[in-house]
Amino acid sequence: TAHVNTSFSDVLDNLDAAAFLDGTARKGHYVLHGDLSYASTSDKAALPMGLSAHAKVKQTSLTLTGGRNWMLNPQSSLDLMAGLRLWQIKAEVNVPGLASAQSNTSFVDPVIAARWRYDIAPRWSTLFYADIGGLNMGSKFTWQVHGSVNYQVKENIYVSLGYRHLSVDYRDGGKQLDFSQSGPIIGATFRF
Repeated sequence: TAHVNTSFSDVLDNLDAAAFLDGTARKGHYVLHGDLSYASTSDKAALPMGLSAHAKVKQTSLTLTGGRNWMLNPQSSLDLMAGLRLWQIKAEVNVPGLASAQSNTSFVDPVIAARWRYDIAPRWSTLFYADIGGLNMGSKFTWQVHGSVNYQVKENIYVSLGYRHLSVDYRDGGKQLDFSQSGPIIGATFRF
């Protein structure tokens, strides 16, 4: 068993690599949405008798959903979608010269999602996204939320500032994985 609970400042110190890519395609009232998340973190901790443990976690998730868009009024719209989230998580714990263990886990969760867009001003908008899933079909439970404030720089270019949280609770026999990531996001959107 390895338990890692790290603050945002510590994550920056222990972050090996991270990326988040989000894309949407629309035709009429229909919408397809996908997001890819990757993070690799590592840390070490002191153990009794002068030993140390090194832990490394690599997480990849790919969420693909599709559904329908409704214009609520000229300033806002709502997307309701359903789809799948693929998880691939690799965890390693190593006590140099003594022992090591690793776990590779892959599974697929069904998810339902909603995304609401609201135009605050001519060049400013907000976007809120939430999904839930798992429901003992892949994981016990998975959920994600993110929100952002967006500024239109040019006709097809936006910059965003927001916050995101992604979580999963997976259990299979003696294997248990309770994994969450939270933090600020800074992004750019290109429309074509």
